[in-house]
Amino acid sequence: MPIFLRIALDVPVAIATGDGLYDYRWPGAAEVGQLVIVPFGSRRLVGLIVEIAEATTIEPARLRDAIAIVEGLSPLSAEWLELVRFAARYYHRSLGEVALPSLPSPLRQADRYTMSPPSADGTFSAYLPSIARAIKRAERMAPAERKAGHDEAVAEAVELNAMQAEALAVILEARTSATPLLPILLYGVTGSGKTEVYLRATAHTIAAGLQALVLVPEINLTPQLEETFRQRLPHARVASLHSGHADGQRLHQWWLAHEGKVDVLLGTRLAVLASMPRLGLIVVDEEHDASYKQQEGLRYSARDLAIVRATRGSERQGREAQAIPVVLASATPSMETWARAEQGRYRKAVLSKRASSDASLPTIRLVPLLHAKIQHGLTGAVHEAIADRVARREPVLVFHNRRGYAPVLACGACGWLSDCPRCSVHAVFHQADRRLHCHHCGWQQRVPRACPSCGNTDLAAIGRGTQRVEESLRSLFPSARIARIDRDSTRKKGAASSLLEAVHLGDLDILVGTQMLAKGHDFRNVTLVCVLDADSALYSHDFRASERLFSNLMQVAGRAGRGGARSGEAEVLIQTLAPEHPLFGALVRHDFTRFAASLLDERRRAGLPPFSHQAVLRAEGKTAEDALAFLDASRTEGTRIADELGSSDKVTLYDPVPMTIARIAGVERAQLLIESTVRPAFHAFLDAWLASLQAARARTRWHIEVDPLDI
Repeated sequence: MPIFLRIALDVPVAIATGDGLYDYRWPGAAEVGQLVIVPFGSRRLVGLIVEIAEATTIEPARLRDAIAIVEGLSPLSAEWLELVRFAARYYHRSLGEVALPSLPSPLRQADRYTMSPPSADGTFSAYLPSIARAIKRAERMAPAERKAGHDEAVAEAVELNAMQAEALAVILEARTSATPLLPILLYGVTGSGKTEVYLRATAHTIAAGLQALVLVPEINLTPQLEETFRQRLPHARVASLHSGHADGQRLHQWWLAHEGKVDVLLGTRLAVLASMPRLGLIVVDEEHDASYKQQEGLRYSARDLAIVRATRGSERQGREAQAIPVVLASATPSMETWARAEQGRYRKAVLSKRASSDASLPTIRLVPLLHAKIQHGLTGAVHEAIADRVARREPVLVFHNRRGYAPVLACGACGWLSDCPRCSVHAVFHQADRRLHCHHCGWQQRVPRACPSCGNTDLAAIGRGTQRVEESLRSLFPSARIARIDRDSTRKKGAASSLLEAVHLGDLDILVGTQMLAKGHDFRNVTLVCVLDADSALYSHDFRASERLFSNLMQVAGRAGRGGARSGEAEVLIQTLAPEHPLFGALVRHDFTRFAASLLDERRRAGLPPFSHQAVLRAEGKTAEDALAFLDASRTEGTRIADELGSSDKVTLYDPVPMTIARIAGVERAQLLIESTVRPAFHAFLDAWLASLQAARARTRWHIEVDPLDI
């Protein structure tokens, strides 16, 4: 007698149609969590078995048979299925739109599978040749000789200070505590040894026979951290997972984690959805970083899903089993995390001093730009400080968070500007290839010989990007060894690692870069950091701008003075037109606590996150009027639904407006903000409203983003 498989597929599904699962007949055995190949229209798709039933409500004439069950892959666990179910509900997507894209690409491509001969019951199975190769490779590998507690002992080769030891105790206590598990904020100043604490916690986790998941915000941090783990835990099996891997490599690393053949998985945000059957610890390093928020497709927060995964995984295991601690590590926690720690909803472990006895926090000095004599974008004070360090062969970091040569080319005769023809932004001038680049849609064009508007041949580069800063420094310091690290200079695989290694080895005198410099790099011999343009974010309309600016500046400042005999002389020089701004005052004092208290007080009074919940409905159209008209109609429908639900006093729908960058690649974009202080009412409203919008089948392209970071 056949069974009926309820299958999740990665296809657009109207919310109004139910749970978004598709029913198929299957005459043989099957398990929940297995992958399956099914017919869908004229195509074959890979799906995920979510439920198995003995009956179905679908008419027999409409039912189709599944084609084959995927072999060579253990079923995805109940814990993993629960995580993707939560993500689907919270971000208001179908289960298939969450579950399938989280798997490596080869697993999702039906045409890459090979069919096995039929079994005795006439059913087929399919296998992926790359998985078969991974199985054989794993079988050939002799398991590492590991003794209980061995990696713990290796990790303990570095002596912890009292604060680190206390922080580690908090994490280890959480794993065996009978009280409800709370996320742990590992809050420590830059250079305080947060990595050492969670590395030690990882060693204890492995010794208990469990797996650890460590998330980092940038691909460029993964090789450095992976090498640290391999050196300190030589008997641990370490894998990494990020978008820089080729398809085959990513599949292999994912499969090792899924089959429990690795002890530590390091990765960027996509790794939070990796399958790990023995998960016992999650670490989110630099938890404040905006890179943890996916900006395309399923717009999820890896940090938030890590918290959910640890909490729900602990509940599923039960009190008699070890819980799954989740550690959020940062020197500048996000306001959401900090507020919850202050409210007692998260535990807080504090590292208030640098770990090394010969390392101290750098002195931060503000360099006023008003009335200052400036040469090549540098004030006299900054120029002298760089010259002094170059003479002493001490590496200098120059932070400028704008890539390219100049933000815009301009004609002084008629006012022409180098605008992108497809987007409502300027095209950036890149000196290396003498081209104009749009950093949003990818449009490029050779720099015109003359102004396209009036024919004037004297076009001026306005403003500075990292390329121009690098050029200026080369002219000011011709004998210095200078390099640049930004998205343009690190496109080739391994380029970023090579540049960062050069700083570690003392082979560079000056490294110019964007915020890539600020993310967790442990430069032991840097005693000077210079910030050239710190003011632009002060005037942004985004309510998170000051939080991001403070975080970026404190993080990049933290690269100075981390070790060595001269660390006490470490300086951070910040050029600014607004030295009296309170943000800079808190920065000079290294006073994140007071800055955060002030910022949270502002947001509390304004009713902004973390004291409210937000979502944004975005629409795209050929014209701005089309996009705004759709949002106007959606707002009217939303108001009606809120009244029906009795939540009109709990949910606010604002007027639709064009987005900050209103046009990208010729598409006009607009948005509508939804806000509420009551989470259940907020999500109940979104459920009903989005179902109505789906049912209307509007021709306008639209999507919803829950907990947006950019509005």
